[in-house]
Amino acid sequence: MRLVDGPLRALGFAMGQLPVLVALKKSGSLSQAELARLAQVEQPSMAQLLNRMERDGLVQRVPNPDDKRSQLVSLTAGASERMPKGKAVMDAASRQALAGFTEEERDQLMTLLLRVNANLDRAVGETVS
Repeated sequence: MRLVDGPLRALGFAMGQLPVLVALKKSGSLSQAELARLAQVEQPSMAQLLNRMERDGLVQRVPNPDDKRSQLVSLTAGASERMPKGKAVMDAASRQALAGFTEEERDQLMTLLLRVNANLDRAVGETVS
């Protein structure tokens, strides 16, 4: 979404990182496997994303006290401090995208998009089976 790419980049974020950033903000720390599942990507893709995010100072990894074979990923203090500004960028873009829609229309759009997403999830499941 070009509308948010520049402002997010100025904060040190990228659109592809948003699922990870939001999940870590909500949960505090998660394993790579949990993040991959939440973001609906394969583990190798998540590993690459986390490596870049760690390099950029957005996340940190610590040994998992419950499973010595894995690490827990959490936001750095710097990323946490910038998250409210990132949310403001996304909120402003949402307001612009939905300008002129009534509340009923916004609700209907959300319902339809959720149905589309469910159809796509089902289609992916059918091709994997």
